[in-house]
Amino acid sequence: MKHRGYYEGFGGAFLPEILVATFDELEAAFSDAKHDPAFWQAYTDILSTYSCRPTPLTFAENLTRHFGGARIYIKREDLNHTGAHKANNVMGQGLLVRRMGKGRVIAETGAGQHGVATATMAAKFGFRCTIYMGEVDVERQRPNVFWMQRLGAEVVPVREGTRILKDAINEAFRDWVSNMDTTHYVLGTACGPHPFPEMVTYFQSIIGKEARAQMLQREGRLPRRIYACVGGGSNAMGIFHDFLSDPVDLVGVEAGGKGLGTGLHATRLSGTDARIGVAQGYKTYFLQDRDGQMRETHSVAAGLDYVGVSPILSHLKESGRVRFESATDAEVVSALSLTIQKEGLIPALESAHAFVQAFKEAPTLPPDACILINQSGRGDKDIFTVADAFDDPQWREFIIKKAKDYSRHPGRAGSSM
Repeated sequence: MKHRGYYEGFGGAFLPEILVATFDELEAAFSDAKHDPAFWQAYTDILSTYSCRPTPLTFAENLTRHFGGARIYIKREDLNHTGAHKANNVMGQGLLVRRMGKGRVIAETGAGQHGVATATMAAKFGFRCTIYMGEVDVERQRPNVFWMQRLGAEVVPVREGTRILKDAINEAFRDWVSNMDTTHYVLGTACGPHPFPEMVTYFQSIIGKEARAQMLQREGRLPRRIYACVGGGSNAMGIFHDFLSDPVDLVGVEAGGKGLGTGLHATRLSGTDARIGVAQGYKTYFLQDRDGQMRETHSVAAGLDYVGVSPILSHLKESGRVRFESATDAEVVSALSLTIQKEGLIPALESAHAFVQAFKEAPTLPPDACILINQSGRGDKDIFTVADAFDDPQWREFIIKKAKDYSRHPGRAGSSM
């Protein structure tokens, strides 16, 4: 499947000469750590004592009853320290940074969760920390910016380009080129040049390892389907990885934004607007025009507003192992509202994309089937965005209509979401 960072033609490491030695050093350090049982033990130890591993599996009894189909389980990555699955990756990379003897970390962030997690890790390990964040995301994720700064990180608003996640990644790479000897780039998702896709998947695979054991313990069987939102791909690869060889349907849900026909979305694998290309050091599907210029993206969820996607997921799409769907902004806010009302859970807007597709499909499955949703983060960071959505007359009308549909047609409402 993989040859030096390639996944059937996707991936690789397209690097300027100045970065080659740094990536060789990182690849060697990661390989050495992977083959050292003490490293994985140190990793699981710090997650169990500092974060919240293993995160629980929650049976969504009320949603299951409401839709009248498959039994719905939720993997609670929102209960990690800092509120998302991001802690898994950054603590692993933090241990690797300490192993390499470097004293400064940099990172990009969109939704802010990776930034907060990186700043937290830096405080824990005593690293200096700089976070790059698109100016648009700084505004819509103000609570996370506040916490990053309180944790001692320097937050740098990126005013170039479209001022969102891809532009933050570009700025982080520019910083790294100038500070390679002292600095490690804590890339937040399963994208970028090799070994980042493999490395982030390795650290995030703890999600699927736990979920697999928990489902067997709770139900005595594996789930029929697993749903995860897809931005860059870290939470999706995290929960999918240990089920790849099992007879389990894997469903990734991308940001449909304002609708696929509008051009304001971020669907790389579920739509028709993406093309295979090379950017930011790797080969995958990117939203680009015929001239290779990156297109504008849009999502109500800052963490899914990215122009590329994990090369591993691109391979899994081409092989047919993972199915990809999309959810619009309005559907996401509606699913979030229903989950809050029915289960008292507040998923992040990113995670709510997975809930949308699960709600559409749960009523079509028999009651003896189980499905699993990865709640990759919690929604307290989204309070201003969600409040604005509920204040918007058009969104409010859609949400009220969906609530009435659910009440009139329990068990079937999800199929028309």
